[in-house]
Amino acid sequence: MDTINSAVETLMQGANTLFILIGAILVLAMHAGFAFLEVGTVRKKNQVNALVKIMTDFGFSTLAYFFIGYWIAYDITFFSSAEVLAEANGYALVKFFFLLTFAAAIPAIISGGVAERARFYPMLMASALIVGLVYPMFEGIIWNGNYGFQDWLTNQFGAPFHDFAGSVVVHGVGGWIALAAILVLGARAGRYRNGKVVAFAPSNIPFLALGSWILTVGWFGFNVMSAQTLDGISGLVAVNSLMAMVGGIIASMFLGKNDPGFIHNGPLAGLVAVCAGSDIMHPMGALITGSIAGALFVVMFTLAQNKWPRLDDVLGVWPLHGLCGVWGGIAAGIFGLEALGGLGGVTLASQLIGTLAGVVIAVLGGLIVYGLVHKIANIRLDEEEEFNGADLSIHKIGATSDD
Repeated sequence: MDTINSAVETLMQGANTLFILIGAILVLAMHAGFAFLEVGTVRKKNQVNALVKIMTDFGFSTLAYFFIGYWIAYDITFFSSAEVLAEANGYALVKFFFLLTFAAAIPAIISGGVAERARFYPMLMASALIVGLVYPMFEGIIWNGNYGFQDWLTNQFGAPFHDFAGSVVVHGVGGWIALAAILVLGARAGRYRNGKVVAFAPSNIPFLALGSWILTVGWFGFNVMSAQTLDGISGLVAVNSLMAMVGGIIASMFLGKNDPGFIHNGPLAGLVAVCAGSDIMHPMGALITGSIAGALFVVMFTLAQNKWPRLDDVLGVWPLHGLCGVWGGIAAGIFGLEALGGLGGVTLASQLIGTLAGVVIAVLGGLIVYGLVHKIANIRLDEEEEFNGADLSIHKIGATSDD
């Protein structure tokens, strides 16, 4: 019997390791989605830079998270022997890989907001600081119970802050840090003339669409695999993700007046918003959540682009990730309630306070990091470099041979 139990335990350990590894690979693939979404949106002279930033940000993020960030968030290091690290089929290592792909999404989100005018190495330095210090602080507070914040919410309001797959922890934090970075850099040259916006059309709609589809497919690993073990997997998460995605598509189609940029960002807005409550909402609640997120993105992206000159957010990452992430944190406290068909275990008060905490940490952390790096190394391209484009100015090559 002991032999059978041992064999079953080993099998389950291996299955859990494989499960979360597949999730890590799916979320890793989402970084290609971030890259192509940016490539398709920026002007042709900045396409190479978009691709290179996502790849190199991931490299720097891995080092920062492996040696510092994961330690801050979970009080776990990897200085043990390989024999120790390989225990339980190396599940602990693969869990790190999975959570790393979440952490590395932060610089990928920021990249889209500050595109076309940022210097290369200073931005890499800032990405490492964000992933090594700012993001894991809030991640540890919410997902590891650090500093007693979750216990306090439970004692005061009857439930901790609930964020199953990172509407606030990942997307909200990424979007609000991006806002801070955008404000530090300022608007692109020529973007505003005489108080009016000058439209820079997307360079490649097929690439933009490809990026959206890659992100959408990978998101089911992002959400479903957040269970982290096979016994926690839930079809409810998958269908809620689907319904929120669809809600975002439909809302962005109507409000965006068939604009392909809005339509391909709409599903992403819905998926951002449903992350937090995807494990507790009813599918109809998820549909409403996604629909509101799609509408929120279209309205706020249009407003920001046309009315707020300093807020030159190229891909609209603040409304997409920042605002839709905030809405997702709040929506979990509404549609997660049993009275509205959810599974319960949440309170609106805790969701509001936890969401606000994420915004405050993100904005302050972003202003400190990007302000400090800008003061030390200047994160803005000079006028001539920006005019020539980041591809030639930084990488000495264009996206195609006729550049």
